[in-house]
Amino acid sequence: MKFDGEIMEILAAYDLTGSLRATAELTGCSHHTVARHVAARDAGKPIAEPAFRGRVTDGFLPKIEEWVEASKGKIRADKAHEKLVALGYDGSDRSTRRAVAQVRTAYRFGHVRVHRPWITEPGMWLQYDFGDGPVIDGRKSVLFVAWLAWSRSRVVIPLRDRTAPTVFAALDRTFRILGGAPTYVLTDNEKTVTVSHIAGVPVRNQQTVDFARHYGITVLTCQPADPATKGGSESSVKVAKADIVPRDTNLRPEYGSFAELEAACETFMEQVNNREHRVTRRKPAAMLEEEQPRLHRIPDTAHTVSFGLSRAVPDNTPMVTFENGGLLR
Repeated sequence: MKFDGEIMEILAAYDLTGSLRATAELTGCSHHTVARHVAARDAGKPIAEPAFRGRVTDGFLPKIEEWVEASKGKIRADKAHEKLVALGYDGSDRSTRRAVAQVRTAYRFGHVRVHRPWITEPGMWLQYDFGDGPVIDGRKSVLFVAWLAWSRSRVVIPLRDRTAPTVFAALDRTFRILGGAPTYVLTDNEKTVTVSHIAGVPVRNQQTVDFARHYGITVLTCQPADPATKGGSESSVKVAKADIVPRDTNLRPEYGSFAELEAACETFMEQVNNREHRVTRRKPAAMLEEEQPRLHRIPDTAHTVSFGLSRAVPDNTPMVTFENGGLLR
């Protein structure tokens, strides 16, 4: 299809040369195109638009759109072609691939995720995540990494496991290192935090609810399979693992004991919190001093679950179990 400016150039060239082929050579098009536009002008008709020719997939586009929507843009063209053939489609797989590609492109444009700058507020957000730690004495360790959003302060604590008492003890220690607790704590949907999802709504672990009430915080979880929800802690885990876990890139020797790993984490925190952050252009330790007055005071004693002590109420019984013993409610 020629644009209006190109059509005017074709007609002007024809008026100059009077030859279809000469005009075609000057304007870089077919002499049949020149003849069609000249004939339309001589007949006093507007330049006709190209006639629309329907595609063999047009009648099946609603069904293709339905499949793309249901699969969230992940359905493959070959699978869509198989489904279309079962519905009486007699077109080629090439036409199917073209139609599916166009529908998937439109779906992505309609569901594109827009990332906006997160303007943090002092004392509001703490994110934490876990990373695989080094193997010590044949036992794998875990790195607990917390990130205070406004000051960019990082806390790295090595753990033996990721059970609820261990994680709660790490959070208690984190609050005491930072000098207080924030309003919100954001993390993944682990069983220690979220038991299940009902109609898309997370159901919290009762131990987590008790822990949050003890410290006056609100525990939130990110969307499942969506690490961008808490990118700060994700990046902190990556940086911590690159420095603490022995690899060929850092030439760090293997740890002989868990105490050596704890010392390495202390050294790492001292380094990252006392160097200028590339976003804020300030040291996180200095910003933490400004943020501490906005943090909430925490109780002097830790929650009992942090010490591994908890009570359980079994179903269909009036007994409360505590340390393998039973008590009447």
